Amino acid sequence: MTARGSAWDGRPFDPPTAPLPRVDYVGDDGPGYGAPVGRPPRRRGRRWLRRAVATIVVLVVILALALGALLAITPSVSNAQALAQAQDADHHAVYPGPPVPARFSDSLVATEDHRFYSEPGIDILALARVVEAGVTGQGDQGGATLYQQLAKLLYTNGTSGIRAKVEQVGLAEKLYLTYSHAQILQMYADVAYFGHGYYGLAAASCGYFGTTPAGLSWPEAATLAGLVQGPSTDDPILHYAQGRAREHHVLGRLVATNVLTQAQASAAFSRPLDLVGGSPTACTANP
Repeated sequence: MTARGSAWDGRPFDPPTAPLPRVDYVGDDGPGYGAPVGRPPRRRGRRWLRRAVATIVVLVVILALALGALLAITPSVSNAQALAQAQDADHHAVYPGPPVPARFSDSLVATEDHRFYSEPGIDILALARVVEAGVTGQGDQGGATLYQQLAKLLYTNGTSGIRAKVEQVGLAEKLYLTYSHAQILQMYADVAYFGHGYYGLAAASCGYFGTTPAGLSWPEAATLAGLVQGPSTDDPILHYAQGRAREHHVLGRLVATNVLTQAQASAAFSRPLDLVGGSPTACTANP
C-alpha cells in the first residue's frame, strides 16, 4: 500500500546523481567528535583575552586588599629618623651623617634597587620572583627594595623570617609615603653596617679610605656600596680579593644602569684601593 498522495510506486529509489551536501559530523565517534562546529578562532581568542584581563584585575584587587591590611597593622614610621639616631648613638656613630654623595648613592641604587626612583616603596616584579621562589623552593631571590631594607634595619631588628618580610613590605610603603628619596638614602647611609666595625657611611669612608663621603672616588664608592649585603665576607681589608670582586660587580651595575661607560668603569677598577683601616672618626673634623 502506498501512502495517500505519494507518487512512490514501491520500487527502490535510484541512487543520487549529485553528491550530498557536506555536514560536519558530531556523533559519538570519529575525528570530529565533541568538537564545536563552525566556531570562528577569533571568538576563542577574545574569550582568552577576557579571561586574562579578569585574572589580572582579580590579582590587582587581592594585592590592593593585602597591602591595605598591611598598612593597617604595621606601626607608624614617623619615628624613623629618631630610630636611626638612636642606633647611631648605640654604635658611637655621627648622626646625622654628612650628605650622601652622588657617587655612593648611584652605586647603591644601581646595585641594590635600580628602580628606586620610580617604584612605590616595593618592587612588584621582584616580589613576584620572591613568591615564585618560595613556591618552587629555589631559595631567596632577593627583591627587597631600599625601603624594605631600611625597614629591616630600623623596625624588625634585622630579622629575615617570613613574618618579618611581610611586615617590611607594609613598612616600606609607609616609608615611601612619608619621606623623600634623599631622606631615605640619608637614613640608610647613616645606619648601614659596612664591616670592620664601621657603622654609617661617614665611619666607613674614613676607616677604610681615610676620607669623608664627599671625597670618595668611584672605586671607593663602589666598594662601600657593595659591602651592605656582605659586610664581613666582602671586607676588603680582611678579604681583599673578595672585596675587589664585589667592587667589580658594582661597577658593572653602574655600566648597566648607564651611570658609567664601560671605559670609565674599567679605568676605575684598574686603580688600586688605598686601604687605611684606621679610626672611623679621624675624618669628621674635615667634612
